[in-house]
Amino acid sequence: LGLALCTSSLCAVSGATFLYHDYCVIGAGPAGLQAAYFLQRAGRDYIVFERSHAPGSFFALYPRHRKLISINKQYTGKSNSEFNLRHDWNSLLSHDRRLLFRRYSRDFFPNADTMVRYLEDFASLLKLRVQYNAAIIHVTLEKNEQAWNGHYFLLTDQDRKNYKCSSLLVAAGMWVPNVVNFPGSEYVEGYETVSINPEDFTGQTVLILGRGNSAFETAENILGVTNFIHMVSRSRVRLSWATHYVGDLRAINNGLLDTYQLKSLDGLLEGDLEDLAIVKDKKGKLHITLRFYLENRNISTGIDSITLPQDELDNFATRAPYDRVIRCLGWKFDFSIYNRSLRMMPGKGNIKKYPQIKPSYESRGTRGLFVLGTASHSVDFRKSAGGFIHGFRYTTRAVHRLLENRHHGVPWPSTVYPITQLTNSIIKRVNEASGLYQMFGVLADIILLRENATAFEYLEEYPIGVLAELEMQAGRKARNGLFVIIMEYGRNFSGADKDVFYYNRAVGEAQHAWQSNFLHPVIYYYKHLPTEREMRLHPPDWPLPRPNAIHHIVEDFLTDWTAPNAHILPLRRFLENCLGTDLRNFFAESCFLFAFTHQKLPPSCQQGYVRMQGLLGSQELRQHAVQAGLLQDYTHTDFPGDRPPDSHHGSQEHLMRDHGIPLRPLQHLVKAKDE
Repeated sequence: LGLALCTSSLCAVSGATFLYHDYCVIGAGPAGLQAAYFLQRAGRDYIVFERSHAPGSFFALYPRHRKLISINKQYTGKSNSEFNLRHDWNSLLSHDRRLLFRRYSRDFFPNADTMVRYLEDFASLLKLRVQYNAAIIHVTLEKNEQAWNGHYFLLTDQDRKNYKCSSLLVAAGMWVPNVVNFPGSEYVEGYETVSINPEDFTGQTVLILGRGNSAFETAENILGVTNFIHMVSRSRVRLSWATHYVGDLRAINNGLLDTYQLKSLDGLLEGDLEDLAIVKDKKGKLHITLRFYLENRNISTGIDSITLPQDELDNFATRAPYDRVIRCLGWKFDFSIYNRSLRMMPGKGNIKKYPQIKPSYESRGTRGLFVLGTASHSVDFRKSAGGFIHGFRYTTRAVHRLLENRHHGVPWPSTVYPITQLTNSIIKRVNEASGLYQMFGVLADIILLRENATAFEYLEEYPIGVLAELEMQAGRKARNGLFVIIMEYGRNFSGADKDVFYYNRAVGEAQHAWQSNFLHPVIYYYKHLPTEREMRLHPPDWPLPRPNAIHHIVEDFLTDWTAPNAHILPLRRFLENCLGTDLRNFFAESCFLFAFTHQKLPPSCQQGYVRMQGLLGSQELRQHAVQAGLLQDYTHTDFPGDRPPDSHHGSQEHLMRDHGIPLRPLQHLVKAKDE
């Protein structure tokens, strides 16, 4: 027919048969299942391909010593489920409360086998459409002008079955071990296969290549049975409490730092692994030397003919021979299955193990191909939590919302509020939102102002990297200015060389909020949506371009930003200065007087009192206001709460009644609830 018409059915193209779906997801790990959940809830046509017989196959093997480093906090003192997700780093997002990870384990650092069981239940209880034992071995493109993105994605599995989809979501994770090749690297054991039985290392001397959590996890397991352990890596050790990056060394694994600094034989060394060489002697011992010593020699001739560093420097650090050398260098993305037509290219520098993607998580080389989960971490590498479950569960939801708008005309979810609720809305979100908290500096709440600032539209957890494209990506208009709410650490508080425990490390006064070090909310105000050029040229230490105004809510020891004077009042005044309006809430008496003394009423009077809306008065409320000095004591005046609430006409009559106001300046009577 010239065109292949595909509607979730079989398609015949060039003699091959393709099973069509709108969305194909590669990988049934946490990110793939999270994407499947959102697609299923939206009623979309999708399929998930998993090479193993069950979801979460990575966790069936890793971490090798079975203890996860993602926290599982059972108690927070609060019942707010959104807030509690801030301290639950394992649960995926769903409507089913049975699928909270704390129902599967009470351990603060759970066992990896529990994660496997959790993911199996997540897929089965939610009836996600996962095709197991389907390893995708080749992905290519087929040009077609009628396709969503101008092409279809063609997938082939290990059984030569073919699939076709309009949008491809890659959630295959990072599972190819990083390997460094140097002379003698054949003597190195990999983290993925090395024994996890400590008895196999009894009385041995061990060298570990690498300095991440897998390296320290391996060292922790054998620390008590080895002669000594040396660890060598290109960079210095980075402690997560200093860098505020959860992918750096966690305290649960850092026992070797104690034995190193307390001089109990173990030690850390820095050096480029590609400059090393390993020579094996007749007794099976492994000697460390440098590559340039072997440039003109054959390593197979034996150690006696090879110059070792200690021959020239008799106190060379690694002069003692080792029984075993273990490689713990992490993983990288598998690029091998993607045809050149997809232009799936590795990143550069320290993100070369990840595919190149945009801040929208879409491939830089191919429209319609999105990378989810750990492999998408290049967007926020060493900055936020996008490479971990408690981060990418939110970025996966963000990608789904972008796709809903692009392909199905469903704009980014939003809620419209009157401007009087602006302060309350911000305070509510910064105190409970988990996505803002976990993906600090990456996801932001966006407040779009309506004309004349009488109302606003609230969008949650939008990727700030594509802020300039908000109108196109989210399907919402930003014509009257906007606020951007994100969470940030202090500018100079994070780093491997930072002392994060110095004496005056915290700020407590609102006037010094801009100097806050710990995670705290920051509100950016823009009169116009930033342009793409402004986004590209923003200051290197800033997540966004310079705004027209900025406000830091002072850091709080309890991460509870509800203090009336320290948190709420400065925020409200900042918002009022940006909008040129009064955001206080007034009692009816004050609004009544404003109507006679001002040309323009405050928004709370316009949207409440004038429309005969607001708080229904009572004798107790009046007495409380009088005692607080907010109202005069008109004891001889009737109050609406003293009459039956069935007379609307009576309420109107009462509003116009003479309240016996004494002859004194009217301004004295204008009182705000929160002054």
